[in-house]
Amino acid sequence: METTAITQETTEVTYAAVEAIQEQVDKASGFVDKMSDYLSRALPLMIIAVIILVLGIFLSKLISKIFARTLRNANIDGTAKNFLVSLVRISLYVIVIIMALSVINVPMSSIITIFGAAGLAVSLALQNCLSNICGGFILLFSKLFSAGDMIEFDGTVGKVESIGILYTKISTLDNKTVFVPNGKVSDAKIINYTESPTRRIDLCFDISYSADYQRARDIILELIDKNNKILKNPAPVVRMSAHKESSVSIDVLVWVNNNDFYNVRYDVIEAVKSEFDGNNIEIPFNQLDVHLK
Repeated sequence: METTAITQETTEVTYAAVEAIQEQVDKASGFVDKMSDYLSRALPLMIIAVIILVLGIFLSKLISKIFARTLRNANIDGTAKNFLVSLVRISLYVIVIIMALSVINVPMSSIITIFGAAGLAVSLALQNCLSNICGGFILLFSKLFSAGDMIEFDGTVGKVESIGILYTKISTLDNKTVFVPNGKVSDAKIINYTESPTRRIDLCFDISYSADYQRARDIILELIDKNNKILKNPAPVVRMSAHKESSVSIDVLVWVNNNDFYNVRYDVIEAVKSEFDGNNIEIPFNQLDVHLK
């Protein structure tokens, strides 16, 4: 009796195990059938999406090369060219990816939402960088100045070494390298000394009231005439400009080429001092005369 009961119990356990295995096999078979059915329906779309992706990337590179070749003939700074080509290439890649995802029935609303959220997050995180990028575009396309120009802004004078997307590199007169954010440069008052090929030197010399003004003026004019770096047109100006407490002021305005500005300025100042000393024309210092009765 006990043996028969054990055998019957074992048989029931075996049947239960077989049924459980059969159930799992049926589930696996159903999953495989569903996957096969899905793949049979989705495979053509996936192949089309891959084809769109491959052809899209190829066409994007081709269009980028054509665009870059077109920009070479345009009068645009090299940094701006590289940035524009990269921007066009990335934009084309994004369009191709969206097209490929739409073919396999990925909801476009989801794609747009993802890109919108990503764009908002990036814009908030990189607010200062975006300001500098916009400033870089303004500088590159408005052509306020270019590499090699001598400029002044916010009291800084220097030669522009390069204009990047984020920063403008400037070498000052004392050979310091300054990197200025483009956002600040585009908002500042900019003086471009290289825009015109010539530049005026403004000087002022003071002589005492007892000195011969006409003789001092003639000396300055003779020095100007001897300096071949000073331009004859526009004509130099040497005129009395003020009656000060202890001196008479003489303004000297001469025009030179940009490259000669500093050398001529120093040469004229040194030569005037030397000739005034040789002709007993006093350059006075501030003084106060006290008369006692």
